[in-house]
Amino acid sequence: MDDKSLKAILFDLDNTLIETSRANGVAIKKTAELLKTTLGLEDSTVNSICDKFKQKLFQESFDPSAGRSIDDVRVGHWEESIRETLGSCSSPSLASQCYYLWKNSRLELLRLSPDVCAMLRQLRGKYKLLLLTNGVAQTQREKVETTGCEEFFDAIVVGGEHAEQKPFLSIFALCFSMLQVEARECVMVGDSLDTDIQGGFNAGVLATVWINGTGGAAADGSVKPDYTIPTVLDLPDILARLH
Repeated sequence: MDDKSLKAILFDLDNTLIETSRANGVAIKKTAELLKTTLGLEDSTVNSICDKFKQKLFQESFDPSAGRSIDDVRVGHWEESIRETLGSCSSPSLASQCYYLWKNSRLELLRLSPDVCAMLRQLRGKYKLLLLTNGVAQTQREKVETTGCEEFFDAIVVGGEHAEQKPFLSIFALCFSMLQVEARECVMVGDSLDTDIQGGFNAGVLATVWINGTGGAAADGSVKPDYTIPTVLDLPDILARLH
């Protein structure tokens, strides 16, 4: 394969370039301490509240046209989690305190590591780079801003700003158009088999690279990535094999 065959790399953001899961875990612990101190609860009760919040976050379906911001929705997640566990939410402001402590603590920890920054700078000297992230527009744009991603990419596409997100073909077609490349000239890199790898497969990219940070096996029936690596820092080795 000659060097001109690969022209662009599409990167996922969460748990690919930044450690969102780790940051979320730390933020949850800080919020749990707030709940424990404020309400004098046992650890098991606090954990129940936090588990309910995480479940609501996982099942979240946000409609920006409904008139509520994502901040309002997620304050509501905390309020409902407290009420469902305790039977009431004693302080109207407590849910808001929980949410903004969780949100701000998480954002403070979301950083591109020096090694990831160095890798992206090196790659941008050879390829076009695009950041393609699913999620609510406000939430993902806040992550992009706090991590300073803009300087490393030729374009940034946030799924929540478009009609369809990964793995749908339309958003990949948009990315290819923005970079002025063909699908077969691109590599898709991400941690999700269902969205990143399946989406890249659907779009017909040159190769898909799965970031499997946990080392766990793929679920039966999952799409098979072309390459699997434990960290995005191993990507240059994969690119060398593609040439």
